[in-house]
This record gives sequence, C-alpha cells and structure tokens, in this order.
Amino acid sequence: MKINILFVEDETDLGNVVSQYLEVMDASVTWCTNGPDALRTYQANPSAFDILLLDVSLPQMDGFQLAREVLKTAPDTSFLFLTARKEKQDRMQGLHIGADDYVTKPFDIDELVLRIRNIVRRRSGAAPVSNCVQIGDVQYFKDSLKLRIPDRKDVTFTPREAELFEFLFRHTNRVVKREEILVQLWGDNDYFLGRSLDVFISRLRKLLQHSRQVTIENVYGLGYILKDSSRDAG
Repeated sequence: MKINILFVEDETDLGNVVSQYLEVMDASVTWCTNGPDALRTYQANPSAFDILLLDVSLPQMDGFQLAREVLKTAPDTSFLFLTARKEKQDRMQGLHIGADDYVTKPFDIDELVLRIRNIVRRRSGAAPVSNCVQIGDVQYFKDSLKLRIPDRKDVTFTPREAELFEFLFRHTNRVVKREEILVQLWGDNDYFLGRSLDVFISRLRKLLQHSRQVTIENVYGLGYILKDSSRDAG
C-alpha cells in the first residue's frame, strides 16, 4: 500500500534526503518548507494524506502550531513530529497535542519508515494480510519485519532488507537479475544503488547461513537466486 505523506521540513538538505528515501520506499511525498504553505496544502485536500511528518522548528509557524491548526480541520489526522529538541517538556507538549510519535534528530531513516508504516496501519485498523510467510525452515513476519530461523534469536530487518527479502521470496528458486531488483524495487539501476544492493544481499546471506534449507546464491553475471531445498525434496 502506497502511503501518502505531507512532509514539512525547512532544512533543504534533510528535506531532500528524507523525501527521496521515502519515495524509494514506495511513499508519495508532498514536501513543504514552512507552516503556512503546509496548512494551505493540507486544507485544500485533507483526505489526500495518510500521515503528516512535521518538523517542530519551522519558520512563520512552528510544528506544534501547525498541528493544532490541522486538527481543527480534521481531528483524527495522524502526525509525527521530527525535532532536534530533546527536552522532556517539548516531547510532552507534542504528545499532549495528539502526536502519534515524536522522533528526535538525528534519526535512523529506516526506523522512521517503520514508525510511519506502523502508525498508518494501526490508525487504519487494517489487520495484517498473510502476516507470516514460510519458506523452508524460515519464517518471516511482515508486520514486525522479523525473521525467524530454528534455534536462533529472531532478527529484525530494516524496511529495505524486508523489501528485498520479500521480492526474492516471490521468485523462490529462480534467478532474479540485478537490474530487475534495482528497477522494480528502487526505480533505478545506478552504481550507488547497486553497491547498496550488494550490502543488503551480503547481510541476508549472513542471516540465512543458519538455515538448513534456505540460501541466497550469486549467479555470476546475472543476479541472485533464493533457494529453498525443501521444495526440491518434495
């Protein structure tokens, strides 16, 4: 499900990075750099957004003021504060206004994505669909992004690792080309995304080394294959 986000952040560099990453993670992002513009954008079509991502320290109208104005229009709006302020008083103020979460800078972008997804799913009341998927002796829980292998401690994926694992899972026991992964998951086949893919594949392979039935193998010059030996046995 594509999540529609109204993102309000006045720091250009951070705004660009977060917007681009959220879009790579299959979100639709409308980015505003000040409170009044964000409020006008929201009031023009409140139903267009699943969640608001609000920086607290904004010019003209801070994030707390913006949230209060938004709630006058739609009291059930989901929103999350981003801020460099670490004082307990500020956090309490944000939560008192009604924020679903309050994230301090600097933050881990993958954790932010997971928090956003959890808020939207919880607010929508949607039950996880096919929450647990099984491949060989490995279980993957979509709602918590956890991987379970017998006799090992559960491991939590980052959202990107989860995307990659789910993609390979859908193509179990067949070769998936690198270009196919990069374009279908992340929209481009460039050098830097390719290097990131190598890192993610290495981590998944390391995690799966404890499985007796599931492995990820390189296919030289082509891509990768997620192999489930239990299917071969059957």
